[in-house]
Amino acid sequence: MIKVSVMYPYVAGARFDHAYYANTHMPLLKARMGDACLFYTVDKGLSGGLPGSDPAFVAMCHIYSDSVDSFTAGFGPHAQEILGDIPNYTDLEPVMQISEVVIGQP
Repeated sequence: MIKVSVMYPYVAGARFDHAYYANTHMPLLKARMGDACLFYTVDKGLSGGLPGSDPAFVAMCHIYSDSVDSFTAGFGPHAQEILGDIPNYTDLEPVMQISEVVIGQP
């Protein structure tokens, strides 16, 4: 299993609509990817390691898929639409990472 993490670095004054991201953008992604997206999670950054400090990331999502090939097959045909939705919720540039899930919950 792989995890595709899309992370939005915290930048003071940047715009990020958490409600739109969780309630519109991510369901759109799941609808387009279908079974290639096994499930996803959404995180909202609260703080850094010290109380009251800014978070490293204002938001992130983690998309779980059977393999890189499965993710690519599900995301690729809809990439333009999914990526084109980003300006509807943020002016930040996302950082993306693909990881192998070594330990996870069953």
